[in-house]
Amino acid sequence: MKLAILYRGPLSSCNYGCSYCPFAKHQETAAEHAHDEAALQRFVAWVAQQIQLELSIFFTPWGEALIRRRYQRAIVELANLPHVQKVAIQTNLSARLDWAEDCPKQRLGLWATYHPTQTPRERFLARCHEAITRGIPISVGVVGMHEHQAEIAALRKALPKQIYLWINAYKREVGYYSPEEITQLTAIDPLFPINNTRHPSEGRACATGESVISVDGDGTMRRCHFVREPIGNIYNVDWQTALQPRVCANATCGCHIGYIHMPHLGLQQVFGQGMLERIPQIPLEALG
Repeated sequence: MKLAILYRGPLSSCNYGCSYCPFAKHQETAAEHAHDEAALQRFVAWVAQQIQLELSIFFTPWGEALIRRRYQRAIVELANLPHVQKVAIQTNLSARLDWAEDCPKQRLGLWATYHPTQTPRERFLARCHEAITRGIPISVGVVGMHEHQAEIAALRKALPKQIYLWINAYKREVGYYSPEEITQLTAIDPLFPINNTRHPSEGRACATGESVISVDGDGTMRRCHFVREPIGNIYNVDWQTALQPRVCANATCGCHIGYIHMPHLGLQQVFGQGMLERIPQIPLEALG
């Protein structure tokens, strides 16, 4: 059986200070870091025991995890387990990448987000090129704020053509984008209109809760990050009984890591084995 796990532990701090992000304003204590490390180690040990499954792990932290050595070590350990097919992580790409040399690169994935207010474009691009040179699969993206559009265009021009540049739509304001802006952003990311939509999801089929689950630091299982009702705990003996087909309980789904698992949108065919790290497996020109 194949299962993808979105892991989000107690970590809730970041080395960046984006104004819209609450985790940029929290500095964790030594005790909080120890709690997060204990939860992470327990999770990694549990994954190592699940040899009857084909697992894919996606770290989606509240904050920046890859700057922490414990997450680098965890990724290395997980990527070297024979029954783990993929280990991906969301990151601002500010961390060192030499740890990746201890991993089979085809099992790694970096979902790298550029924050124009926090780091120079040249520095971020240097990290991207380092990842590419090291052979680490990577997608690159940015939040599509009005003030970031020049940076988005410059980033697209500077990145190799084969690297997918995704744009996360800013959906906190209804009608945020003009028709002209939508056209411009779609020219860069052909999937932008899909991300710029809150998809009606209530009662629709979704793979979450069956072949994809969200897990927190205590082992609590949920369908995904956006349906808060627990469905079990991975540390219980009978945890697999919770895996079953379900329809979505929410009115809409507007986040890529949620709606990508809704079969009627056809995105599984677009991303294939690159679903977790957001890397399309078809030519980018075919996305338009």
